[in-house]
Formats: sequence, C-alpha cells, structure tokens
Amino acid sequence: MSLAIDKVGEVLVVSPEGQINSGNAAGIEADLLAHVEKGESRFVLDFSNLNYISSAGLRVVLVLAKRLKQAGGALVLCAMQPHVREVFDISGFLAILTVVESRQEASAKFA
Repeated sequence: MSLAIDKVGEVLVVSPEGQINSGNAAGIEADLLAHVEKGESRFVLDFSNLNYISSAGLRVVLVLAKRLKQAGGALVLCAMQPHVREVFDISGFLAILTVVESRQEASAKFA
C-alpha cells in the first residue's frame, strides 16, 4: 500500500495504490488527518489504483470527510474500480459522499 500525494492548485490529490484494510487503515487515516491539521481542506481521493477497500478503509474515508466538513473543506472521490464502487454502494456511502468518474471532474468540483 502506498499513497501518492499531489498538490494541484488548492487541491490535495491523494492516490492510494493497492489495498486499504484493517492492517494499514490506521496509518493511512493518520497520514490523511495530518494534512488536514496542516491546513489542507480540499481533498480528492483518486481510487484508480485502489483494488480493495475493507470496512476499516470505509471508516478512514468517513472520518476524513467529517473532519474536512468541520474545517469548512470538502472531499471528492473519483475513478473507482467497479468492485470498490460496489463496496461504497452497498455501504450507502455513495449517497453521502461526492463521487465522480475522473480526476478532472473531481478538480472541477473545486473550481
């Protein structure tokens, strides 16, 4: 599991690669929240290279979304693989999170 982080204008684009599961979720959450603590408030999670997410991973996304909302920021998810999207759909997260198809569409949400 690795996190590629790019700053595009005012938006922090985070691209997890591999899996987010109970073994690495706490570390990923800490990394993401550290960026919020440093003042980042606009996040895109690009899931194009994420091939698995567990319930622990879903919790990371939810915690990040709540923290960003408290900070007056926003979170947009993009480029989900079909099986990852299915996990978000079954959990009901697609109804409460902003999800778009591409990184370009995600960045446009902040324009």
